[in-house]
Amino acid sequence: MAMPKGEALVRWSADADDRRFLADHPDWSALQGIDGLWPVLAGRHGAITALEASHGPAPERLSYEALAERIAVAAAGFRSLGVEAGDVVALFAENGPRWLAADQGLMRLGAVDAVRGATAPLEELRFLLDDSRAVGLVLEDPTRLAELLADGAGAGLRFVLLLHGEPPAGVSGVHRWEDLLARGAAAPLRQPFEGDPARTATLLYTSGTTGRPKGVPLSHANLLHQVRELGVAVNPQPGDRVLSVLPIWHAYERSAGYLLLSRGCSQHYTSLRHLRADLQRVRPQYMISVPRLWEALHGGFCTALEGMPPLRRRLLQTALAIGGGHARQRRRWRDLVERPLALPERLGALAAAMVTAPGAWLAARLFWPKVRDQLCGGSLRTAISGGGALPLHVDLFFETIGIELLVGYGLTETSPVLCCRRLWANRRGSAGRPLPGTDLRIVDPESRRPLGWGERGLVLARGPQVMAGYLGRPDATAAVLDADGWFDTGDLGHLLPDGSLFLTGRAKDTIVLSSGENIEPGPLEDVLAASPLLEQILLVGQDRRQLGALLVPRLEALEAWARDQVPSALGPDGLRRDDPALLKALRSDCNRQLAARPGSRPDERLAGVALVEPFTIENGLLTQTLKQRRDRIATRDAAAIEAIYAEG
Repeated sequence: MAMPKGEALVRWSADADDRRFLADHPDWSALQGIDGLWPVLAGRHGAITALEASHGPAPERLSYEALAERIAVAAAGFRSLGVEAGDVVALFAENGPRWLAADQGLMRLGAVDAVRGATAPLEELRFLLDDSRAVGLVLEDPTRLAELLADGAGAGLRFVLLLHGEPPAGVSGVHRWEDLLARGAAAPLRQPFEGDPARTATLLYTSGTTGRPKGVPLSHANLLHQVRELGVAVNPQPGDRVLSVLPIWHAYERSAGYLLLSRGCSQHYTSLRHLRADLQRVRPQYMISVPRLWEALHGGFCTALEGMPPLRRRLLQTALAIGGGHARQRRRWRDLVERPLALPERLGALAAAMVTAPGAWLAARLFWPKVRDQLCGGSLRTAISGGGALPLHVDLFFETIGIELLVGYGLTETSPVLCCRRLWANRRGSAGRPLPGTDLRIVDPESRRPLGWGERGLVLARGPQVMAGYLGRPDATAAVLDADGWFDTGDLGHLLPDGSLFLTGRAKDTIVLSSGENIEPGPLEDVLAASPLLEQILLVGQDRRQLGALLVPRLEALEAWARDQVPSALGPDGLRRDDPALLKALRSDCNRQLAARPGSRPDERLAGVALVEPFTIENGLLTQTLKQRRDRIATRDAAAIEAIYAEG
């Protein structure tokens, strides 16, 4: 079926399906700010648990009624410390009920919080403190207080508040959380702040992987748009359990958290360290995370599969193959694939789906309930992935085992969600359709000429969730926002006529070979990520004749593979990672996978590979939302990259 002619421009107002899905959602149109949610929710869901933290220095649980009271008391406490409307207070802390109470207590005063995690690099925190002109500082605990305020930093602060722990001896102006609540208990501020919804609610900072971080002021109107319109993705009920693992200050986790709390859900805070145990303890119905986490859960299943007795392993592998094939054909029949299908193709897919239906039905009853239970507690109804592209093999795995995995897309500058997949139109591989009130268009990256349906180019967006501009950076604002309000996302992609957006990479991540060929690494890395031998992949090759790949192996799986394929690579101390025969065999295996990719090009082949150490948050090679920092990885592994091309 041919694409229609004309510019690929989507102006999305909620269609009939969106309106039907949103029909029973609360109407928050009268709110002037996010802080107005809590008194209303206390009246609706009073005794239901709103927030729970079972780990950390102060495990606690707050009902909706108690949360509203805590926010009112915290607001009065901040007022007693001299915080006024329009003031900025830095909030450097981790997930927990106290974070949300501080966040909303400040908003109730009309103040702004500048947010970051407590474990972010020191130089980054000090930059944020100075750039935001904060009058106060809220810290997780006293661990980093001295180094943060060393050498006269934070001279303009009126106070420091510790969410946990005791102030250091001999340091004035530092208050405990308990002291703040005691100050505010006498006259809590119960009424939401009355002001223009366009006023700034919070100040977030870009990750700063390329240059110094930029402050992104998001308004109450930006955040309220997300609370109202993100409901096209989920329809939770009061009391539904949510497991929160992403940093609470991050735009994605924050907007999703506000949305789920606005529906009366119970939010349970966890961490990567406690995630597996909390999946079994909490048994969440909803979970919001990034692709890396879903990849890790899938990888855990693959590792467990390898350790099973041969008969059970073969049964599960067969069930996955049948179920996955059935899911693919059902999607083709429903026309939920990237390329629009003609009717004969869809009918052929329907026939194929009918053939595999009995086997898929049997697997869904015999195997997948136990797999779901072991992976994520057995109650997960809807999982939402954002913050990056989700590899297709991971997407298919969760679909096969019966977990609805939705995908959202956006940026910090867009509050953050621009698009999301719908339950009734879950087009695999796509970033979904725009939220109501959101416009998307595709243009040529160089000329900005509008492109047509299916043509790949730069993604521009416009809507109520887009920021007004960077803090104090008119030059940076002008570079991404034009006079008509179109925001340059920096992402490459194409649109289908039903509004579905497909992303193909970041414009700045494009690898330009010495031949002049442009390569988008993301889709190729996703193909290689399906290998059971590999944990992480980063393609390199800027200004080189061919691509290369830095590979982080699944060590046990690679050793087992090497015993069959390259026994010479195994020495008395285990796998020899620099063995030439091993690297050659790995390169060949990767190139076979790349060659099998639909639409594969000859220049999408690897000249060589290198095995490297993992990319982690701790070593600074992943952001706190688990995105790879390509420039830092290339710096750390510069010798490995040179070895790839020296060998080639």
